[in-house]
Amino acid sequence: MSSTAHIYCLDANVLIQAWQKYYAPEICPDYWEILNELGKQGRIFIAEEVKNEIVVTDDKEKKEDDLSKWLKRSSIPVHKPTENIIKCWQNIIQANPLHKLLVDNVKGRSLADPWVISHALDKKATVVTKESPIISLNAKKPVTIPNVCDNMGVRWIDDFAFVKEIGLKFSCRL
Repeated sequence: MSSTAHIYCLDANVLIQAWQKYYAPEICPDYWEILNELGKQGRIFIAEEVKNEIVVTDDKEKKEDDLSKWLKRSSIPVHKPTENIIKCWQNIIQANPLHKLLVDNVKGRSLADPWVISHALDKKATVVTKESPIISLNAKKPVTIPNVCDNMGVRWIDDFAFVKEIGLKFSCRL
C-alpha cells in the first residue's frame, strides 16, 4: 500500500455496491480485511449517518444483512457529528441554495450525503463515493456529492481511484 497520508471519508454506496457486486466477500475477502486495516490506521472513516444507512438496528421490518453485521464488527472508525461538523454543514448550505437538494426529503434518500461532505470538510479528508457530478441542466437530481464537494473545495474520488491511490493490488487464486 502507498504511504500517502490522505484520510478518506467513505460514502455508504462505496460499501454497499462493493459488497453486493465486484468486491463481494466470497470473491474478494482481502478487500474487506484491507478496509479494516485502513480503519485501524485511521486512514478511512465513515460518518455516523453512513453507518445508520447500512446497519440495521431496531427496525423490525428490515432484516439485518451480512454487510450490516460486518460493519458492526469492523475497525472502521465512525465519526459522530460535532458542533464543528454542524457548522460545516451550515456553511455548505449557505454557500449555494442548490446544496439543500443533496438530500431527497420526499423519498428519504441520501440522508448521509451532507454529513459525508461535512466530515470531510472538517477533517480535510477526501470523499470516496460512487456518485458522479451532475452536468446536465435537466437532470432529475440537480446536485450530487461531487457537485457539492467541487463547490466547497473538498477533494472527491470514486472507489476505483481510491483502490489505485492507496496502492492496493489484487491477486487471484483458485
